[in-house]
Amino acid sequence: MRLEGSCHCGRVRFRCEAHAPVPFLHCYCSICRKTAGTGGSAVNLGAKADSLEVEGREHLGVYRASLPDDDGGCRPSGARRHFCRECGTALWLFDPEWPDLVHPHAGAVDTELPVPPERVHMLLGSKANWVQVPDGPHDVHRQGGPETSLADWHRRHGLLDGDSPD
Repeated sequence: MRLEGSCHCGRVRFRCEAHAPVPFLHCYCSICRKTAGTGGSAVNLGAKADSLEVEGREHLGVYRASLPDDDGGCRPSGARRHFCRECGTALWLFDPEWPDLVHPHAGAVDTELPVPPERVHMLLGSKANWVQVPDGPHDVHRQGGPETSLADWHRRHGLLDGDSPD
């Protein structure tokens, strides 16, 4: 699916081909909460890194979060969170550990996205205490990370490149 997105001020626009375009994975970690200025629920999609086209690259900033290391210090995360330096909009994440992937933030995508058949709320152990997480019949709660990859979740639901459900 072709995705088009932009920042709030319009200085940065991007396009990419998403193989996992359904926004189902809601993250409540402190990095997502604080970089997005919300209670959490950042939603990243899966797209092909080599398909990413960007206009307004000169307005991009990159943030690498500090992660605790085994020695009690911090180390920079490998993940690069791209944002507009003018308006602060979080745009996409790229991690060289998975060089074939780029993860656009669903909130920055202008293309109409499919509605997910379920929502996975992850890293709830890091959520702010005032955040109320939806708890309906199609909500899955995880204290830690997801049980499956973006691609495997899409495949299980018949939503990845024309696959049918398992």
